[in-house]
Amino acid sequence: MTIEAAVEAVRAGQVVGVPTDTVYGIGVDPLNESAVARLFELKGRPEHKPVGLLAATVDQARQIGEIEGRAEELALAHWPGALTLVVTPLVILANWVGDAQRSTVGVRVPNHPVALELLEACGPLAVTSANRSGGVEARDDVEARSTFGDEVAVYLPGTAPGGEASTVVDATGARLLVLRQGPVRV
Repeated sequence: MTIEAAVEAVRAGQVVGVPTDTVYGIGVDPLNESAVARLFELKGRPEHKPVGLLAATVDQARQIGEIEGRAEELALAHWPGALTLVVTPLVILANWVGDAQRSTVGVRVPNHPVALELLEACGPLAVTSANRSGGVEARDDVEARSTFGDEVAVYLPGTAPGGEASTVVDATGARLLVLRQGPVRV
């Protein structure tokens, strides 16, 4: 499948598969309520577990959330890479993208050429790992397809070389708070 087919699917509100530097993911347009609901349904993800966003660049991430101060330092030092920053959103996102009660959203710039090409072409995506909730994360498009079959409109080919979920750091408070330790040490 091509990037163009994936962009078309995203714009049509469908779920797409995309390799990242950490794990293979499935994603949708974060502003499309029905697409985000479909993503949660497909994964079997509980509503209380929000998903984050992938962006193509630090500048694209700045259009989504407040990337300043220590968050900006971390972004410039580790993006693209396996670091998710929890920040205050600057746009209204679909339900379950980020945490509406806390007014936060996780944002990351992945270090994978296929993911970056897709994000450049279509803008940020709401993404989660390609597995049923509680299952083992897919490492490539073949594993993702064996889990989801035709329920995902487009699977971009590729492998996630990292195999470990990103480090998650909450940058909304006075001090940085590591929520999940992953490959990036903060």
